[in-house]
Order: sequence, then C-alpha cells, then structure tokens
Amino acid sequence: MLDFIPQVAQEIGVADWQVLAAADLLAEEATVPFIARYRKEATGGLDEVQVTQVRDRLKALAELTARREAISKSLAERELLTDELTESLARAETMAELEDIYLPFRPKRRTRAMMALEKGLAPLAEKIFEQNPSDDPYAMAEEFISLEKNVPDVQTALSGARDILAEKFSEDAALRQSLRKLYETQGTVVSKVLKGQEEKGQKYIDYFDFSEPVATIASHRYLAIRRGEAEGILSLSVQPEKDKALGIMREMFVRNDSQSAGLVAEAAEDSFKRLLSTSLETEVRLSAKKTADQAATDIFAQNLTELLMEAPLGEKPILAIDPGFRTGCKVVALGSDGRLLEYVTIQPHASESARREAGLKILEMIKTHDLTAVAVGNGTAGRETETFVREIKDLPDIPVVMVNESGASIYSASEEARNEFPELDLTIRGAVSIGRRLMDPLAELVKIDPKSIGVGQYQHDVDQTLLKNSLDDVVVSCVNRVGVEANMASEKLLSYVSGLGPSLAKNFVKFRSSHGPFLSRQDYLSVPRLGPKAFEQCAGFLRLNQSTNILDKSAVHPESYWVVETMARDLEVTVTDLLEHSSLRSKIKPQAYVSPKVGLPTLMDIVAELEKPGRDPRRIFRPFSFAQGLEKLEDLLPGQKIPGRITNITAFGAFVDVGVHQDGLVHLSEMADHYVRTPADEVRLGQEVMVTILAVDLNRRRLSLSLKTDPFPKPGSKTQEPKKLARNSGPHRPVKPDGPFNNPFAALKNIT
Repeated sequence: MLDFIPQVAQEIGVADWQVLAAADLLAEEATVPFIARYRKEATGGLDEVQVTQVRDRLKALAELTARREAISKSLAERELLTDELTESLARAETMAELEDIYLPFRPKRRTRAMMALEKGLAPLAEKIFEQNPSDDPYAMAEEFISLEKNVPDVQTALSGARDILAEKFSEDAALRQSLRKLYETQGTVVSKVLKGQEEKGQKYIDYFDFSEPVATIASHRYLAIRRGEAEGILSLSVQPEKDKALGIMREMFVRNDSQSAGLVAEAAEDSFKRLLSTSLETEVRLSAKKTADQAATDIFAQNLTELLMEAPLGEKPILAIDPGFRTGCKVVALGSDGRLLEYVTIQPHASESARREAGLKILEMIKTHDLTAVAVGNGTAGRETETFVREIKDLPDIPVVMVNESGASIYSASEEARNEFPELDLTIRGAVSIGRRLMDPLAELVKIDPKSIGVGQYQHDVDQTLLKNSLDDVVVSCVNRVGVEANMASEKLLSYVSGLGPSLAKNFVKFRSSHGPFLSRQDYLSVPRLGPKAFEQCAGFLRLNQSTNILDKSAVHPESYWVVETMARDLEVTVTDLLEHSSLRSKIKPQAYVSPKVGLPTLMDIVAELEKPGRDPRRIFRPFSFAQGLEKLEDLLPGQKIPGRITNITAFGAFVDVGVHQDGLVHLSEMADHYVRTPADEVRLGQEVMVTILAVDLNRRRLSLSLKTDPFPKPGSKTQEPKKLARNSGPHRPVKPDGPFNNPFAALKNIT
C-alpha cells in the first residue's frame, strides 16, 4: 500500500501524509463519514469526497497489483518470465496495459498462426519481416515446402508466414496502445435499425441512422443505443477510419518498398481486419460503457443526495392520503413520532354524497388527533384528491402538500413494512409511507432500494455493482450528515449509521425494545456486540434528545466532552449555560484549547456545534402548491406559465412535475437564456420553478417545457448560439518503442 501513496496523492491533489493517514484509518475500518468529521487533524481536513477517492483508488491499485502478480506467477510457472517482461509489467499503469503484455503468452485456442508455427514457418516469417530489399520471398518460401509438414507449395508457405505475422502484430503491446488511442479519440459510434424492426423500434427512431464520435457521445445516447441493440432493434459498431489504423500499422512495421515489405503490409491489413478490429472494438465499447455508466451513476447519486436531503416537515402529527379512484383513498392519521393512530378508506370521487361524507371524516380525524398538515400522494387521482381536500368546508388553515410517492409500493410490500403492520393492506402501508416522507424524507426513503426511487437515468442498464456502491455511499453520507435520533430510528436507518451496519442495527433495536429508551450515549455499549470500536464510530452521529446530558443531543463526539466541560469550567458556568447563552460562547478562544489530543479543526467544529446543538443541515420546509384548475394534460396550453418542481435531472435535461400526472421535460437547450453545459449547473432536485409550456402531445402523453425568460422569441430577435465542443481532430501518431521500428518477434523464441 505504501507504494501507492505518492501516486494517489498526486491524482487527488493533496499531500502524501494526508493520503497515508486516511489509508491507515480506513485499514482500521474507520468509515468515510467518521474520518471526514472526527479525524480532521489526522488527515489535514480531507472531506468525504477526498476520503472516498483515497479508498476507491487504493482499492483499484491493489487490484492492479494483484493482477500483475498473477500474470508474473503464470509466466514464471511456464518458464517464460524474463527480466524484460518483469520490467514491462512493473511499468504498466492500467489493466489494459497489463493484458496487452500478457496477451502473447495467454493460453488460447488453436489458431492459424499456431498451425503455421507447427509447420516450421516461423523462420520464414521472421526473414520476411526483415524486409531485405535483395530478398525474394517466393524463392525463400521454396525452402519450406514439405509434404511431411503439409506445406505443398510456395503459396501455402507464404500464407502461413503471413498468419504468423498477423497474429504477432495483433499481440504487439505498443501497436495495441496506439490503435486503442485511435479508437478512443477518433472512433465513431454508428447505429442503424435492423431490417424489419422499424415499426417495433419507434422509441429508438433517433438512432435508426446515427453516428457520433465515441469521445464525445453523451452517456444517455450511448446507453440508449446499447439498450436498442440488446432488444434486437439496432446494430452498433465503434470504428475509426480504416486507412488511419492501417497507416499506423504500416508506419510501425513496413520499412521499404521491397517484395517482403509488401507481404508485411498484407499481413498488417489481415491482422487489423481479422484480429485487431474486433478485439479493439470490444475494448472501446466496454470503455465507453464504463464512462457512460459512471456519468449516469454520478447523475443518479447527485439526484439522490438532493432527494434525501429535502426539507422535512418535522415531528408533527399529520394526515396522509394514498389517492385512488376506483378503490378509494386510503387515509391515515400519524402521530408526531410516525405511529399509526387511525386509518380509513374514503370515496371522494364516487358521488357528491360520498364526497361530503369523505370531507366530514377527514375533518373528524384532523380534530380528533390535532393534525397539523395533510400529505397527498402524487400518483393516480393525486391532483383530484388534493383539490378535494382543499375544497373541504371548514378545513383548518394547515398545509396540504403533494408528496412524491415513487417507490412507496416497494416499501409497502417489504419485509420491514410487513413486520410493522402485518394486519394492514398494502395501500394502508403506502399511505403511512407517504405521510412519513413528508415528516422526514431521509428516514423513510432509506427503507427503499435507491434504484426504485425514480431519480436516475438508465439505472437498469449501468453496472449494478458500481451503481449500488455509489448510491450506498450517498445514503451513508446523508444519514450521517443529518444524524439519527437513537430512540426513534428504524433498523434500516440505523444500519447506515457509521460503524453499525445491518447486524448491529438489529441488535440496537432489539435492545431498545426490551430495555426501554437509551438515556445516555454510554448506554450504547450495553448493546450486544457493540464494542468500543463501533461506539467510537457511531456515537457522534446518534442523537439522544431524552438524555440529561445536553451534549448527547449534539454532534460533539463523547471523546471531546471533556473539552466542552473544560471551556465551561474556565468560564465558571455549566455546560448547559454555555449552550444557552451566546454571550458566554463568544468568550471562548478555541486556540487556547489546542493540545496533542485536540487540534484547531475539531475545536472550531465543537464551537460551531455549541451554537446549534444537533442542528439539521437540511433546508427549512416550505409548502408548495401547483396551479389550481390544471389537473390533467388536457388542461394545458402552449404559452402558459405555471409552477412546478424538479423531479429528475438527466444528462439531457430536467423533468418537472406540474401537477398533471405527467412530468414535463425541460430540454438542455431550454434550461436558461444562456448556454448551459449540464442541467445540474442550473437546477437541483426538488427545486421550485416557473416553467413555460412549449408543446403538449396528447397522443404520446408528452409535455415540453422551458425555463427561458422568453421561449417564444419574436421573428428576427437574436438568440445565443451554444458553444461548440472542441474535438480532437489532429493527426494521430503511433506509440513507438526505442529503435527504428517495432519487432513483434521479441518473445517468439519463448513461445516456439
């Protein structure tokens, strides 16, 4: 690991000692949130992003080292490992470079070149490759004619020699590196519709005859084409100009205009057509997929962060409704702690009498339980139900809020929901989830697989391991940033707390259920299998609002309580006085408490925490309302300006809920009056916006929106043209080793 420290430090842009400190803490199983929050002195203040980069890069380099060692071992066992190969393997910085070096020695199925080698044609191939102008390759080939070795004539001998050369060219590491760069920088993605699939594949019509450089293709377009290919609608290829590829090969291997050089050129063309083009296309397609996966995953992670960090209503008793037409609306009353108090089914959309009866029932529930808000799911009948609630006569002046119910059905059918409400119908559980989402989006959404929340882009097409790891990091980060109330948190929420995990979270809840609420942070140590290490990791992120120790309600870590107590003692006041009076806190001089155990970064965090103990970093909740009277797509007209909320952000634009059961798309080109590089630069998930309706397509149920000040400019008005992306179109130079030309026979004797 020590060998990687300078490289990782340079890549991230920090000092070697910072990376080493983070690596040591990670090796001790410290979590990313804990390191970033409570070990700033050790790492020099590395934030969560940087610590995560250290973790992931060290893991990748360890995997690279493991593969290097496996290759070396394989070569050594077959007595093929030379000093030159050892040096080449040591210099390789990527998996691709390692595999290029190993390719000539990799055990493989029987090839044309192998058969030619068995016929003894290696000397002929090597002689031809020398390209001596005075040599006559046809005359040289006659020496290798042998009926015994199945070489009946000159053409067979020369064909075998070309096969040997073609395979050697295809396995040449320097050539593959050059061609790989050509593919990556000048390759073109081409997709076409397969014959007879035009009607079936209408959703892919934009890609029926499509081409774009692989270096610049947007992630969503590449993933869409791959999905079309998987569904049998499209063909996909990624190739550079053939002449450029052959030019690289000729420059590397062809030395003159001799007859032998002509045969070398033929072998090079055969190598590219039969061996290299397919192999490198597979590589570049996988590389492009990896890039697209990362881009899509980054977008999903950013959206999920915003969603989990949405403003909570807080611990208030509320009424929640899972709307429906035919089966009615499921209504629940929830206490301030999220407990189910009452539930009922109403039919506000059946008849006028049923509507009046439903209204009276809601008023009764609000009065009985002193409810302070109404949450309405935004699914089927959502707007109609919201309108119904707002029109109830004598409705108290409380907020009526539309809540995104994506994934609520997933939670309703989950084991956790069944365990909590075994006797309830799925739709009642769904109403409970909708209400709890309004109270605390983070605490409720962590119960659902992030992929089911609906804020991603092609989430089912990307690498699932990459996606899961990234989204898990997001959830862990958000949960620990906000903090968790130890006596109220669900098992699922606790499982994301630093140092706990699923097993300890289960023990935590069981202990709490059997022994009653925790009264101090030290009580956590009584939980089975929760030892000092886990306590160190989790204690600062678990809040205890019922504790008699006011610091247990804060993000101050128990290991630093003595610092706060010392500050209070020096001012001759209590810790409670210190937290309650800003005039006392203003007298604190953090520098005076710097010691070998506690540095200034931690002291500054402590002083900031004393200002607002256990403060919630999320935004303050503000009710949002859609335009009244606009409840379905048919109600909308081009030119209308209406309020909406951003529900999803992709690489090509943002989707906005305007309250008509169909999110509208603000395309990248309609995001602002100025050029926009990426939607995330302009908007965030959950943001309230005013949009202009551009077009309503009732047949395809599509809605086009704009965030521009004037999306319908008058004829002749000036519009800003988007900046053109720079593309690498310069001449491509091949990678050359030392010497005038590359020799693919360097390892030939080791093989034959």
